[in-house]
Amino acid sequence: MPINITMPALSPTMEEGNLSKWLVKEGDKVSPGDVIAEIETDKATMEVEAVDEGTVAKLVVPAGTEGVKVNALIAILAGEGEDAAAAAKSGGSAAPKAEAPKADAPKAETPKEAPKPAAAAAASAPAKAEPAPVANGHAAGDRVFASPLARRIAKDAGVDVTALTGSGPHGRVVKVDVEAAIASGGAQAAPAAKAPAGAPSAPAPATKPMSDDQVLKLFAEGSYELVPHDNMRKTIARRLVEAKSTIPHFYLTLDCELDALLALRTQLNAAAPMRKTDKGEAPAYKLSVNDMVIKAMAMALMAVPDANASWTESAMVKHKHADVGVAVSIPGGLITPIIRHADEKTLSVISNEMKDLASRARSRKLKPEEYQGGTTAVSNLGMFGIKDFAAVINPPHATILAVGAGEERAVVKKGEIRIATVMSVTLSTDHRAVDGALGAELLGAFKRLIENPMGMLV
Repeated sequence: MPINITMPALSPTMEEGNLSKWLVKEGDKVSPGDVIAEIETDKATMEVEAVDEGTVAKLVVPAGTEGVKVNALIAILAGEGEDAAAAAKSGGSAAPKAEAPKADAPKAETPKEAPKPAAAAAASAPAKAEPAPVANGHAAGDRVFASPLARRIAKDAGVDVTALTGSGPHGRVVKVDVEAAIASGGAQAAPAAKAPAGAPSAPAPATKPMSDDQVLKLFAEGSYELVPHDNMRKTIARRLVEAKSTIPHFYLTLDCELDALLALRTQLNAAAPMRKTDKGEAPAYKLSVNDMVIKAMAMALMAVPDANASWTESAMVKHKHADVGVAVSIPGGLITPIIRHADEKTLSVISNEMKDLASRARSRKLKPEEYQGGTTAVSNLGMFGIKDFAAVINPPHATILAVGAGEERAVVKKGEIRIATVMSVTLSTDHRAVDGALGAELLGAFKRLIENPMGMLV
């Protein structure tokens, strides 16, 4: 019988992906382990392997299709001895169909109880005040059916789905309904029912962001070009909004003297053994200041274990190791590959591992487990000459360290002015998990390691 190939979930949070490329064509024979396609998630391009043996009978989803839902049918295999043409016609009944590019094709969602006819409802229920109607005919407080994609687009654009008339099955609001509302300037929120006398007034709703149409009206036609958001930029935007709206940030800044660290770095790099490579001999490692910052942050978290935590509504997650994410700039956004167990690794191992992760991040070849999770993060803009800044916490982390440039400054020691290389760092902290004193203790431990770097070697 035909074998259905469906869109795999390449990470726990993946809901959809782009089918970038087919590496097989109809009529090709495949075996378990053969790479058959490339799938683009929000931050990486992953290879998909066949798990069954057979002949490719039909490629259901064309290469380049965007927004293919997890578990949607993407291809059909004909089993051994089976006619490929027949398999292509009969296959696919056991799996949902893939969505067309940038189209919303939700399943029909049936309410638990069908609404009664108006006359029957009036006869069977006592008379009561009618709730205020809204634009799409739903009574205030009634559940409004909308596809997940439509809800997400509406949320991002500040459109109230309860004020839309659905064109999908059973009046379900779908993507085209939301896009039509955005094009017309956005749907207004449904009017609130009048509160009874003496009842406390509800807080005023938050101001909605401007719609696309409202923004574009501010600029002369022809003075701009529109570059559609890719999945990465959408994900970054969504997570930043989530972080800033749900995490109570506070910030701690201090200065670290770098002269001892720079001297040790020079000494360690000079002592690096040579090894053979494809391009000839090269040092076995070349430490950067950022490598030493990663190590210092990991050791500081182990010295102050209460700060090595993540917040959940039911419990505090206390981590046993320091897994440090490192922000890496890539075309179209950034990603934070993670140095696992950084507290246990040597500087040379951290350095070489970071170079490999950064290289594969820029070519979007990281695996989800290489950039998801972690217990903290480091964001370094010192190479751009930035003196100091505050970074946004990346959930589920409770902290992120923003690192500025090392620069020569005048410092006072024992009443005397001298020149020292100083680096400003700012710790952004989730106040639910790490209080002010605890954050200050963590940053103090980091400063001691940076200014006494021999402690990172023992």
